[in-house]
Amino acid sequence: MEAFSQSKSTDRQPSAAGRFYSADKQTLTGDLAKLFESCRKTPSDWNVRAMISPHAGYIYSGKIAAGAFHSIPANSVYKNIFIIGSSHVMLFDGASVYNSGDYITPLGKAKVNREIADNLIRDNKVFNFPENAHLQEHSIEVQVPFIQYYFKDNPSIIPIIIGTHYESTVRKIAEALKPYFTPDNLFVISSDFSHYPSYKDANRTDSITAMSISSGKPETFLYTLKKNTGEEVPGLATSMCGWTSGLALLYLTEANKNLEIKHLDYCNSGDSPYGNKSEVVGYNSFAVLDRNGKRDQSDNGSSDIVFTRAEKNQLFKIAENSIRTMLNDKKRIVLDEKEMSENLKKQMGAFVTLKINGSLRGCIGRFISTDPLYVVVRESAISSAFEDYRFTPLTGEEFDKTEIEITVLGPLIKINDISEIVLGKHGIYIRKGARSGTMLPQVAIENKWTVEEFLGYTSRDKAGIGWTGWKDAELFIYEGVVLKR
Repeated sequence: MEAFSQSKSTDRQPSAAGRFYSADKQTLTGDLAKLFESCRKTPSDWNVRAMISPHAGYIYSGKIAAGAFHSIPANSVYKNIFIIGSSHVMLFDGASVYNSGDYITPLGKAKVNREIADNLIRDNKVFNFPENAHLQEHSIEVQVPFIQYYFKDNPSIIPIIIGTHYESTVRKIAEALKPYFTPDNLFVISSDFSHYPSYKDANRTDSITAMSISSGKPETFLYTLKKNTGEEVPGLATSMCGWTSGLALLYLTEANKNLEIKHLDYCNSGDSPYGNKSEVVGYNSFAVLDRNGKRDQSDNGSSDIVFTRAEKNQLFKIAENSIRTMLNDKKRIVLDEKEMSENLKKQMGAFVTLKINGSLRGCIGRFISTDPLYVVVRESAISSAFEDYRFTPLTGEEFDKTEIEITVLGPLIKINDISEIVLGKHGIYIRKGARSGTMLPQVAIENKWTVEEFLGYTSRDKAGIGWTGWKDAELFIYEGVVLKR
């Protein structure tokens, strides 16, 4: 066991950068933007618990991988992302968790939740294998830039490499992971599909394998893999290189009737201008949906609100300049509609939150508005700085230390059951007679509240109707896209 010692703190350096994806940060960011722009889009109301995403070079499978991540609403919040891949470089009878540092890519550092990693290793012999299985393994690494680009709240990751080919060991791995397979965490299964058949054979074989995964039944999946092998398809080396990781996912989901496995998209390397059609690799993507968390599309949640980096920068510039101009010149800045994108001209509600050293210094906004978003941000920034009754007007000295956060709001949706509230995703608005109050989605997460505490604090401190006043009040939820520097 001394050979498996993981006490030294060492970040895992990229080994696939420059081969599977660009090693240059600016180029990689541009490549990811294009992949997400061109990928297949799915409904924006899904509650995604897990996904299967390919891990080949981005020029071959990147659009399929982007589509897998895009199945998750853009403002979804997860505490952790478990990334699970099957080893391409070594065999061992279990799984290896990287727990001695963080994962590094050209986009920066992806923080590893070392507490969870340590617990898995300490409590389960099946995870007690050396972390050097990660050093040259690309299946985990290739997923990380997608996570860094897509998730703005930078959730922690838990990188896991499966080294076994024994079904019984895979089941033990899944059993150890079950306590973490919760709505708070996302599971990303990293795998390509058929290797090296012809283009035509790949399309057929990958379709059959995809159907077996969509069935949600481990036995159907294993039977299909065996059947594919028995057909002796010319050139076919494997139906799914990460089949053990896919099997672990099926073991995790098989007992939950509320989960549905959706096939998202498919292509193979022969569809790329850089590939040929004689020996191809297949790429499927899937999402595991929680039916309990799914909303009708008519709800039109704010998951549809997506801003470019330039639009975000412009909104922050408007907020900052509005406060600065009011401080120095006692007047509002003049905004030119011609300089605004169509997104910023939409009639949307927004709140501007001011903080100094992490403490609230002002927060005012509008739920709905007949004004365009850029005007709402200007007015809310001024009100938060100078008109929030809880604070004295902001001073110039304070402004230099002020952090600005902008939350753009979706529509209000009336609910009848508090189980519909998803912490971190939903803000709540409580109305009882002439009294009302709200708290933004991020407040519950920042304070580590339960749903009942979220309702209680909003009811008592915002609506002024007492801690339990929400129980006979009208309850509304809304989603908010939180923009930070």
